[in-house]
Amino acid sequence: MKINVGSLPRDASESRGVTIVIDVFRAFTTAAIAFSRGASKITLVAEAEDALSLYESGYANLLMGEVGGAKPTGFDLGNSPHEASVYNFQDKHIVQSTRNGTVGANAASQTASDIFLGSFIVAKATVNQILKMNPEEVSIIAMGDRGVVKSDEDEQCAFYLRNLLEGREPDPESVKSLILTGGSTQKFYDPSQSQYLPEDVDWALKFNHFNFSMKAAVENGHLIARKVDP
Repeated sequence: MKINVGSLPRDASESRGVTIVIDVFRAFTTAAIAFSRGASKITLVAEAEDALSLYESGYANLLMGEVGGAKPTGFDLGNSPHEASVYNFQDKHIVQSTRNGTVGANAASQTASDIFLGSFIVAKATVNQILKMNPEEVSIIAMGDRGVVKSDEDEQCAFYLRNLLEGREPDPESVKSLILTGGSTQKFYDPSQSQYLPEDVDWALKFNHFNFSMKAAVENGHLIARKVDP
């Protein structure tokens, strides 16, 4: 198995084979929580304006996401794993739009053979599903921040996933320590940035908390993610 590790939208748009698009803080942690709480499917939309238009057309019954970390006008929920953890998503079809994860997933859909949504919370389950597929090539894309800056949490998640795919198991506590000492977590503890909650970090760093993966595919012109049980 050939494994490519890349970063940011430019690499997502050139991904090959089975592709894992990573957004730890916070989109694909939030998506996993939504699936764990009963969501039926999530349509991934790159731009918030397009997501709002799609939602207002009656296409789905819940709109979730962020711009600049905050919930945009007209959205039902922001991008907080903590807030998602107490929301009832039972049988909800969600439209999700964020500045990192959903952008990367849509970029990857142009070239990848299969797409998985990546975060620590579903890491082992995602790797196990891919190993069952036994692909010749896997691309792991760390989406970073705003499409221009690499982020510690996504880069470390990419390395963690690569190690799992290659049969090695890094110590989660060591990986977590690297992330917590990096710059990406600071905004979650800044009272002036209330859209970021400290509890979001706790959720995002729950390694292998769920035993399902999240696979996305284009259906009728939309990129739709679904829960994949083991």
